[in-house]
Amino acid sequence: MIANSRSGSANRAILARALAVFGSRAVLHSFEGDPAPVAEQAVRDGYPIVVAAGGDGTVAGVAHALAGTPAALAVLPMGTFNYFARGLNTPQDPSAAATAILAGEPHAIAVGTVNGRVFLNNVALGLYPAILDDREATYLRFGRSRILAHWSALRTILRLQRPMRWSFVIDGMTVVRRTPMIFIARSAYQLDQFGLAGTDAISQDRFAIYIARQSTRLALLKLAWRLMRGKVDLSSDVELIQAKTLVIDRRRRRSIRIAYDGEREKMSLPLTFDIDADGLSVILPPEKAVMVKGAVA
Repeated sequence: MIANSRSGSANRAILARALAVFGSRAVLHSFEGDPAPVAEQAVRDGYPIVVAAGGDGTVAGVAHALAGTPAALAVLPMGTFNYFARGLNTPQDPSAAATAILAGEPHAIAVGTVNGRVFLNNVALGLYPAILDDREATYLRFGRSRILAHWSALRTILRLQRPMRWSFVIDGMTVVRRTPMIFIARSAYQLDQFGLAGTDAISQDRFAIYIARQSTRLALLKLAWRLMRGKVDLSSDVELIQAKTLVIDRRRRRSIRIAYDGEREKMSLPLTFDIDADGLSVILPPEKAVMVKGAVA
């Protein structure tokens, strides 16, 4: 099991409850910063299952290390939103989650990649990375909560300057758009939570790409409010495009700051998105495994 070495007392209690269920079958490894190197070492050491204990960022880092290897990923949810874990139907209670992992089965899933980096939920461009920067600063000052996450988003929108010009190559076709925000989604659970159409793209191993139509602070504030209420109108709020392959570029820019699964990173342009079919083995709770197998059959 891999967990952040700087986990607070509440998270240490979660780890203790999970380890009590795992018993001697689990070994706890700590990391600081990126969990991928620790996960890579776990693969070299021959562990068949690697449990990512943390939020979506930690899970994505471990998934990147495990993709294409024989090791399977399991998740002990310890984040604010836990979209990937919830999408797997992993219990949020640590003891129940550990029990589900022990009873679960490995199943291969498709994952998205951007410039070779695995992501599980989404990649966001434009305004959203700035929202996450503000969120983390707010968390450090006041602690973690969903209300503070939404408040930091609204505050960042109020500082919006102007929409940016983007070039897209979508399944070989080039289009240009001006927009302040772009989301490239791979999580059907997250789309359902925000009331967004496009879950069929996920089941077909495609990307659901959302391009915000709004260009003013007021319009974006209204969009943020509709997102929180799950009332987004595709005809007026966002443009939805489904694609198997995607390349995004900005004129006269060599790199850009992106957000993926709650993490931020500066990446070289253009950004190349691909689907890695059956790229990652994950441990599914027994009832989820049956459902997935039934859907495939």
